[in-house]
Amino acid sequence: MVDTLQGTGVVVTGAGGGIGAVLARRFAASGARVVVNDLDPGKAKAVADEFGGIALPGDASAIVADARDALGGTVDVYCANAGLASGGSESADEEVWAAAWDVNVMAHVRAARELLPEWLERGSGRFVSTVSAAGLLTMIGAAPYSVTKHGAYAFAEWLSLTYRHRGIKVHAICPQGVRTDMLTASGSAGELVLTPTAIEPEDVADALFAGMAEDRFLILPHPEVAEYYRVRAAEPDRWLGNMNHIQQKWEATGQ
Repeated sequence: MVDTLQGTGVVVTGAGGGIGAVLARRFAASGARVVVNDLDPGKAKAVADEFGGIALPGDASAIVADARDALGGTVDVYCANAGLASGGSESADEEVWAAAWDVNVMAHVRAARELLPEWLERGSGRFVSTVSAAGLLTMIGAAPYSVTKHGAYAFAEWLSLTYRHRGIKVHAICPQGVRTDMLTASGSAGELVLTPTAIEPEDVADALFAGMAEDRFLILPHPEVAEYYRVRAAEPDRWLGNMNHIQQKWEATGQ
C-alpha cells in the first residue's frame, strides 16, 4: 500500500468503467480525493457517487484546469487512462487514425503541459499512463491502436527520463487482455490473442499500486510480457516470425 495518498488530489480519466473505475476506487480507498472523468456523464457520476468523489465528465484532453479547481487547487496524481481501441490496418480511415492519435497520445501530452509547470515548481507529481502491452509489442488487426500505444509509451518514457531528477514520478501500465468492454470489442483478434490470459481490472490496480510502492516505471500486470519484450529486442526476426504466425492463424479463422 502506498502510504502517501491520504488527502492527495487524484484525477482518473476514462473512469466510468473498466480499469479506470477500479483505479478511482482504489485511490479513494487509500484516502485520496478523486476526480472521476468520463465522456459519459452518467457513468462518471455513478462511479464518483460510490465513494464521494467528484464527477467531471468531458474530453480527457481538456479537464486539468477544472480538475485542479475541483480539488482545491492541486492535482497530485494524474492517471491518463482514457483510451481508444481502434482496429483496422493501414487502410483505416484518416478519421480513425486521427482519433486514436488524439485520445491515446495527445491527451497525455496536453495533460502534461498543464500539470508540469506546477509539479516542477514544487518538485513533485505523479503521472500514470495506461498504455497496453501493445505499446511494447504490437496487436494484430489493430494498426491505429498499436501505433498510438507505442506513442503513449514513448511519451511516458520521455517524461520519466527528462524529469525524474526533479521529483516527477511516471508509471506506464502495460497489461495484455483485461476483462473489460474494450476486450469484448476487440473481436476475433482479441479472442485469439488476449482472452486466454485475460485478467481482471482489479489485478491491474494491484500491479500499479505495487509498482508505485517500489517506484517502478514499467508496470506489467502480465509478467510474461517482460520476456516477450526481451525477445523482441534481442531477436526481432524471431519475434516478428512468431507474431506473423499468429497473424496467419487469425486470417485462417476468417477474422
